[in-house]
Amino acid sequence: MEILEAYDLTGTVWSAATLTGHDPKTVKRYVEARNGGRNPYQREPRPKMIDSFLEKVEEWVEQSKATIRADVVHEKLAKMGYQGSERSTRRAVNAAKAAWKVGKRRTYRPWIPEPGRWLQFDVRHEALCFRRRCKTFSVFLSQQGT
Repeated sequence: MEILEAYDLTGTVWSAATLTGHDPKTVKRYVEARNGGRNPYQREPRPKMIDSFLEKVEEWVEQSKATIRADVVHEKLAKMGYQGSERSTRRAVNAAKAAWKVGKRRTYRPWIPEPGRWLQFDVRHEALCFRRRCKTFSVFLSQQGT
């Protein structure tokens, strides 16, 4: 039996804990999370030391167009008073770079030339023809598409 189902059946934390075999504090936490509009089965993110510096990290990633290295960011943050580890900085920089790249993703669309406006040519060195080396020059003019 699930924790919330047992609580709905009994209406008390202690009885639900007895039915499910969980600690009453766990049942209470699940019920409070559900009543607060949160998903009781998902963990809430814990605050991190780098949270107060994330705006600066995102700014540096934006300025560098996602080319700044995490060790450089860590040195700058340490000068600003950040006392966290390099690993936390590396994770934050990777997340910021991934978010930046998603927003700046290049879109590929087929190129549709206007009829009679674009000319494409190609020069090739062919094999011997009439005992001489020949070049082939090809020209393509775009046409009305189908």
